[in-house]
Amino acid sequence: MSHLFYQTRDRRPLLDRAEGIYIWDVNGKRYIDGSSGAMVSNIGHSNPTVLAAMRAQMDKSTFGYRLHFENEAAELLAARVAELSPEGHNKVFFVSGGSEAVESAVKLARQYAWARGEDKRWKVIARSPSYHGATLGALSLTSYAPLTAPFEPMLAKMPHVPAPRCYLDRDNLDDNARGLKYAEMLRDEIIESGPESVLAFIMEPIGGASTGALVAPDSYYARVREICDEFGVLLIYDEVMTGVGRTGKFLACEHWDINPDIIATAKGFGAGYIPLGAMTARQEIVDVVLDAGGGFQHGFTYAGNPIACATGLAVISQIYDQDMMSNTTARGAELMTGLRHLMDKYEFIGDVRGKGLLTAFELVKDRATMEPLAPEFGAFSKLVEHAYERGLIIYSRRSRGGYSGDHFLVCPPMIIDSAQVGDTLSILDDSLSALATDMRGQA
Repeated sequence: MSHLFYQTRDRRPLLDRAEGIYIWDVNGKRYIDGSSGAMVSNIGHSNPTVLAAMRAQMDKSTFGYRLHFENEAAELLAARVAELSPEGHNKVFFVSGGSEAVESAVKLARQYAWARGEDKRWKVIARSPSYHGATLGALSLTSYAPLTAPFEPMLAKMPHVPAPRCYLDRDNLDDNARGLKYAEMLRDEIIESGPESVLAFIMEPIGGASTGALVAPDSYYARVREICDEFGVLLIYDEVMTGVGRTGKFLACEHWDINPDIIATAKGFGAGYIPLGAMTARQEIVDVVLDAGGGFQHGFTYAGNPIACATGLAVISQIYDQDMMSNTTARGAELMTGLRHLMDKYEFIGDVRGKGLLTAFELVKDRATMEPLAPEFGAFSKLVEHAYERGLIIYSRRSRGGYSGDHFLVCPPMIIDSAQVGDTLSILDDSLSALATDMRGQA
C-alpha cells in the first residue's frame, strides 16, 4: 500500500539508483531512460560535477529570500543565461518549473501592455493541439482535451490556431507553401479576434507532448515573427522542453535565427537534479514593467533559490565542457535514421519527426490516409509497456486532440553514445514486433 497518489492507480517498481542513461529498480533490473524522464534529464543521471556543485552550495546556504538578499549563484546563472540567450534578452526571472515559467511569461506580457496604456490587450493566441502547463493560467493556453475538459468552466477562453501538422495534409503544396499557410492562419486569427485585443502568440518551436516533436517547415518561423511585429503582438516561445541543448542548440529558436520577445525554459535547466526554470525577456519589456508603479506583480517563494541556481550553472557548464550539443546533433541523426528504418519495417508507423534528441514517431491504421489507430486498441499504453518490460522507457501521448493519434517520444539524455542508440533501437524494434503481434490478435 502507498499513501502517495499521482495520476492513476498504476504502480511501478521502486527506484534504486541511476547513472548516465540508465536507471535501476530495487530488484536490480536496468532500464534505458529513453525519454529522459519527462524530457528532463538532459545531461544524464548522477553527474559528479553537478552533485559536487550542489554540495558546495549547501555548505554555504540553502535559502535566501529574494526580497531580503541577493545571492551569488543566482547572479552568476542569470548572467550566463543572458549570454546564451538571443540578443537583447538581458533579463532573467527564475522559477521552479515549466508551468511557472509560462505563467510568468504571460503575466509579464500583460503587465507590459498595461504599463504602456494598452490595457485592452489580453488575448494570448496558442496552437491546437498544444500543452503549456498545469496551472489554470497555462492550461487556458493549452489545447489538449483530456487535460482541459474537467476545468473548462474555470479557464479563460483564449483563441487558438491549428498547429502546423503538415504531415497530415494531403494537398499539392510544397513545404515552403505549407509553412506560410499555417503562419497566415495566425494573421487571420489576430484580425478575427481584434488586433487591439491580442496580447501575444505562444508556441513551442518544436512540439512537445501534445504534438510529438513536431517541426514546422522553415518558412513558418520567420513569417510568424513578421506577423507578430505587424500587429504589435508579443511572440512568446515555450522552450520548456526544447531548451538547454535538447535539440542540438542551447535554444531551439537558434535553428531558425528567431528572436522571440519572451522565452520560457525549464525541464533540462535543472536536468532532473533540482526544480528550476527561467523566463528571459528583452530588456525594454522588463524596463517598462519595473518602471511602472508597483513593478512586476508576480513571484514565487523559491525563485532564484541558491541551490537551484548553483545546480543550473553546473548543468550548463557540463553541457559546454563535454560538448554535449554536438553529441546531441550526431546521435540525434543516428536515432532518426534508425526510426526511419523501423518505419520501413512496420507499416503502422505513419510519421517520424524531430530534431536533435527530441524525436518521435506516430502510429496509424493507414499510412496513405493517416487514419489513426482505434483509440480503444490502446497502442498508446501497449507499446510503452512492451518497451518497459524489455528495459526501455519511452513517453506516449496522443496528437489528435488527446484522444487519438498515438505518438511516442524517444528522447534519451544528451550523453548517449552510438552503441546505446543502437541498444535503444533494438529494444524498440522488439517492442514494435510485440505490438504487431497484438494487432494481429485483434484482427
